[in-house]
Amino acid sequence: MSAEDDRRIVIIGGGATGVLLACQLLRDPGHRLQVTIVEKSANAGLGLAYSTRNPQHLLNVRASNMSAFADEPGHFWNWITANNLQTGPGCGDAFCFVPRGIYGRYLASLLDSHRAGCSPRQALHLLRGECVALRPTRRGVEVGLSDGSSHFAHIAVLATGNEAPPNTHGPCGASPWQEPRQAGVSPDDAVLIVGSGLTMVDYVLSLLQAGHRGPITAMSRRGLLPRPHRAIAPLQLDAADVPFGTDISYFLRWLRSLAEDGLMAGQDWRSVVDALRPFTAEIWQSWPDTAKRRFLCHARAWWDVHRHRTAPEVDAYLHAAIAAGQVSVIAAKVSEITVEPAGATVNFRRRGGAQTESMRVTRIVECVGVGVPLDDSTNPVLRNLLHQGLIRPDPLGLGLDVTADCAVIARTGQASDRIFAVGPLTRGRFWESTAIPDIRVQCAALAQRILAQSLIAAE
Repeated sequence: MSAEDDRRIVIIGGGATGVLLACQLLRDPGHRLQVTIVEKSANAGLGLAYSTRNPQHLLNVRASNMSAFADEPGHFWNWITANNLQTGPGCGDAFCFVPRGIYGRYLASLLDSHRAGCSPRQALHLLRGECVALRPTRRGVEVGLSDGSSHFAHIAVLATGNEAPPNTHGPCGASPWQEPRQAGVSPDDAVLIVGSGLTMVDYVLSLLQAGHRGPITAMSRRGLLPRPHRAIAPLQLDAADVPFGTDISYFLRWLRSLAEDGLMAGQDWRSVVDALRPFTAEIWQSWPDTAKRRFLCHARAWWDVHRHRTAPEVDAYLHAAIAAGQVSVIAAKVSEITVEPAGATVNFRRRGGAQTESMRVTRIVECVGVGVPLDDSTNPVLRNLLHQGLIRPDPLGLGLDVTADCAVIARTGQASDRIFAVGPLTRGRFWESTAIPDIRVQCAALAQRILAQSLIAAE
């Protein structure tokens, strides 16, 4: 078989999702593949989450569950020990929480191992550039880059990950993905953080590590903070125990009852939430869109703080800052923000209150999540595909509409056989598709789908 006969797969996006998919595709050296990752930044594998160099930014999942391969749970920790990496105080085994920067190095090492060549039948290429267009052709997909070049692939996969919301607050807006001093945040600035989830926690850690002295206020509609991880006894849950497809009110009552039974047995609600993890996508897909919307409106915030938890040491540090008065958390809704030359005036109403209050701040940081509706995306390749009618938003507006095997769905309702999507872009279909333990399973399934399709095409 000549090089021209190799199946060519192009992955758009070199963050964690793109790296995990490439590793799954190249895991079996028996398949003849040319895999190319297109990434606009200089550091493939990092993305928004793992580009941080702050050692206090820890993984929100134990090292024992962060392997790139679900069937090799010790892969990440074995890499750490083999490289004699210092993971921080109190991190002596695989059940600790490792700095996210180390995980970024792990992902980069996976790329390096494949680029070095593990099989004469396979190759991995990193292409530095920004993908701005995909165009189906008779044989595959034409991939257009911003420099005007084009590349051929039999299959293209969108793995662009999370998209940060745009700054809508002018000169007083600051990105949570930049270190405070790099973004021009001064030590005495009054900082308002809109949102109280994991991104807020990371940004507070960045501020405090930089020696911030000014008041820090986190504001969200419910004022809920992520719960911390704890060492818990696992709960064994079988698929037959899960009430798939039931009314959402019944499902939540079942979930609460299960948690209460666990407490009586000396367990913890965390045991219940973690036991649901293998079934989350199936539960989500068993609900009609009306039930999903009810969940997003009324239960999402509560689910998020219990499902997406912080490392215990991070939780302790945050609550110490709150107790010391360095950080305030307010349950309130912002009603108006007036940007002024030296900052902004923020009008808000506390949860359960009728009176509008005001505060003066110097900086506003949006930490309300990283999901941007498809119609508002500034990603050029997504905009190009949307313009061509080759993709469409999912019914809930959370991302792309895709099939159960990750094929993108066109405006006409037709599923593509050569353009796929994976990771956070697919949250509308799978809901939990933002954490590594979920993404790696999704990538493994998509890789098998692509490899099977490639074998059929080669026959």
